[in-house]
Amino acid sequence: MIFKSHLFAVLIVALFAPDLKAENRLAGVFTNLDASEHDYWNRPLNDPFTKIISDLESGRIQLDHGNEKSFLLSLLKALDIPVNSQTLVFSTTSLQLSLISPRTPRAIYFNEEIYLGYVPGGKIEIISIDPELGGIFYIFDIPKDHSPPVVRRSKRCMNCHSAEDTRDVPGIVIKSVIPGPRGGSLESYRRRQTGHQIPYHERFGGWYLTGAETLSEHWGNVTGQFTPNGIKTSPLEPGKTFTWSRFPVETSDLLAHLIHEHQAGFVNRVFEAHYLARTCEETGNAALRASLDQTADSLVRYLLFADEPEFPQAGIEGTAAYRSEFLSNRIADSSGKSLKDLNLKERLFNYRCSYMIHSPAFTNLPVTIKQPVLEKINAALSDRSNPDYTYLNGNEKAAILDILKSTHPDWKSN
Repeated sequence: MIFKSHLFAVLIVALFAPDLKAENRLAGVFTNLDASEHDYWNRPLNDPFTKIISDLESGRIQLDHGNEKSFLLSLLKALDIPVNSQTLVFSTTSLQLSLISPRTPRAIYFNEEIYLGYVPGGKIEIISIDPELGGIFYIFDIPKDHSPPVVRRSKRCMNCHSAEDTRDVPGIVIKSVIPGPRGGSLESYRRRQTGHQIPYHERFGGWYLTGAETLSEHWGNVTGQFTPNGIKTSPLEPGKTFTWSRFPVETSDLLAHLIHEHQAGFVNRVFEAHYLARTCEETGNAALRASLDQTADSLVRYLLFADEPEFPQAGIEGTAAYRSEFLSNRIADSSGKSLKDLNLKERLFNYRCSYMIHSPAFTNLPVTIKQPVLEKINAALSDRSNPDYTYLNGNEKAAILDILKSTHPDWKSN
């Protein structure tokens, strides 16, 4: 396949450049991490990884030092991260880019609060979600002498993880690029975007992808090369240029990719709301206060999957192992319904309200943004005439409300 850059895309960027600059100036006001209302680098941390660092460094949490893979497996177990959440990326879009290529992909593993990166021969990278500050970033070597790891908080990660791709707050970056033969980016897609709303044909570039036979178009499993006619892409079969045995499982499962994307979009949006609300409370900035309602609208649309793209006609399956791991902590109402219940035939979930609404990141939202979000969710699920949410039929709306009223503290208390 030959890909050509289009002048039209350049013109679109130029046309919207003034608005983007204004948005960036506004973001810079509420995303000053050193501002007293945030104090990102000095505030006491409450994320799950920070809480166990002393146990890791003292050896109270014992890890397997037999080899790199056994160390990784024991660390995943200690952090309660599903091993089958593994996705593999081979584009050099990471801090450890010198180690990453189609022959040595980087693995990502995650649960709802911790994201772990691992590349064979490299360091362990951690993003741990603080319920008020967003991503807290750590990096450390896999010890060679059977000693406990020495964990260091990373500032370099912030160059990418607190910028345009994350809405200027400490969050999660997922790139989609056409990589060259060695993994370097030749062209990129879905710039400044994360989340389940991104069309599938713009995703997965630079990633290995398994279980994606029903997707008709995507950028996974290809490399590119510049030619006089544009970029020529060539297929790259997972496991063909690298050895699966270097990783715990032989998958880079489509379902894990989709769940990772959904969570990343949530994290970046919910912490945009956190930072904006705190700054409004601290400064009384009128321009920011006027944007609170718009931010609440955006978060509600995301939570209720308003912009989910059309699902593959044949659906997707996902590995049985990952499905089981993902559902192992489902929170169900008295009739057994859960926001985590997968659909995978017409859409990702049976009940289109994100299970991430149960996360500490949501429940700890400042009241100035949380209250309008709750009101807008209730209105969306109660008003059948609201044109923004007509894709949810009456039965699905009622089921979501039942689940929330039965399982969520913000609905139980009202």
